[in-house]
Amino acid sequence: MTAVVDPQVAADPLPPRRRNRAWEKFRRSPSALLGGVIVLFFLIVALLAPVLPVPGPAETDWGAVRKAPTWAHPFGTDEIGRDVLSRMIWGAQASLLAGVVSVLIAVFLGMPLGMLAGYMRGWTDAVISRFTEALLAAPFLILAIALAAFLGPSLTNAMIAIGLSAMPVFIRLARAQTLIVMTEDYVESARAVGIGHVGMIGRYILPNIVPPIIVQSTLTIATAVIAEASLSFLGLGQQPPAPSWGAMLNTAKNFLDQAPWMALYPGVAIFLVVLGFNLLGDGLRDALDPRDH
Repeated sequence: MTAVVDPQVAADPLPPRRRNRAWEKFRRSPSALLGGVIVLFFLIVALLAPVLPVPGPAETDWGAVRKAPTWAHPFGTDEIGRDVLSRMIWGAQASLLAGVVSVLIAVFLGMPLGMLAGYMRGWTDAVISRFTEALLAAPFLILAIALAAFLGPSLTNAMIAIGLSAMPVFIRLARAQTLIVMTEDYVESARAVGIGHVGMIGRYILPNIVPPIIVQSTLTIATAVIAEASLSFLGLGQQPPAPSWGAMLNTAKNFLDQAPWMALYPGVAIFLVVLGFNLLGDGLRDALDPRDH
C-alpha cells in the first residue's frame, strides 16, 4: 500500500529546517565563504564604479604613457596614458554583466525546454533532445565565437551568443531533474487530486528543480566570464574605448616587455572572479545536496 503524501508539503524543496541546515553547512565551508567574499567584492566594485575616486576610464594622460604603478596611478597606465585601475574597475561591470545576463538568457530559454521534454516525454522529448545534442556537438567557446561573429561585435551580442551557447546545459539539467521529480509519490498524489499540467509544473516540478539550476548557474557564470573575455580579446565583445578585461589583455599583448602590468591586473582579475564563482558554486552544491538533509 502506497503512503499518501501531501503534495503541498512535498512541493517545498527547501523547508525551514532544511534551509537552516543548508545555510549552516555553507557557513562552515571556508572555500564557499571565500568564493562568496570574492564575488561580493567584485560586485561592489562594479556597482560603485561611478562614485569611486578614480579618473575616467577613457581619460588620457599623454605625459604618463605606459608608466609603471605610482601613487597617482596605482596599477600604472596603458599605451595612451589611461589609468589601468580605472579601466579595471569599469571593466568589472562589463565582465560581471556579461556573466550574469548570459546565464539568465540560458536559464530562461533552457529550463522551460528541459522541463517540457521531461514532463511530456514522447516525440516532444525526442525533438528537444536531438536539438540539444546538435548544439552540444560544437564546443561551447567555438559556438559562442561563431554566434558572436554572426550577430556582430558588441557586448549585447556577445551576451546573447554566450547565453545561447550555454543553453543546452540547462536543457539537459532541467530535463534530468524533471524526470527524477516525476517519479516522486507527491507527484502521483497531485495527479490523483486532479492537478492539471500547468499546476503540476508550476507548483511541484519547478520548485524542486530550482536548487540544482541555481548551482549550475553559479558555475556557468564563471564560464561566461571567461567567454566574454575571450570574445573581447578577439574583438567580438565590448568595443573600444569602453573598458573590458578581455580587450585590455588584447592590447597588453603588444607591450608585455615594456609594460607587463597592463596584462597582469586584468589576468589576475579574471582568475579571481572565475575562482570565486567556482568556489561559491561548489559550496552551494554541497549545501543544497538533498542527500545530506
